[in-house]
Order: sequence, then C-alpha cells, then structure tokens
Amino acid sequence: MPDDLYQRYMDALTTYRDHRAACTDPRCNGAGRCPDGERLWTEFTRRQDAHLKRVRNRRNTP
Repeated sequence: MPDDLYQRYMDALTTYRDHRAACTDPRCNGAGRCPDGERLWTEFTRRQDAHLKRVRNRRNTP
C-alpha cells in the first residue's frame, strides 16, 4: 500500500490532468495555464516535492 503522501501527490497529478483535458478557458489550451490549472499544478508540485524529500530523508537515514 502506498504511503499517504505519495497517494495525495498522485491524486493531485490526476486532478491536474483531468482539468487540462476538460478546461474550456482559452488560456488553458491543454497546457493548464489558466488560473485553476496553475493552482492545481502548484499543488501537485508542492506535494511531489514533499514526497521526494521524505524519500530522500529515508534513504539517507542510517
């Protein structure tokens, strides 16, 4: 079972991808550049960074 932080980061990626596929804002153009897309991308990257930091810390802990 994946840890909770990993699952939240993957869920954020799915949400962002779903938004890109369905967004009708002309600024989005499938690239997620509308305000909602930017917010979702920021949330995804924040969660991904937290997950990767945890992984690195576990790897470097004796």
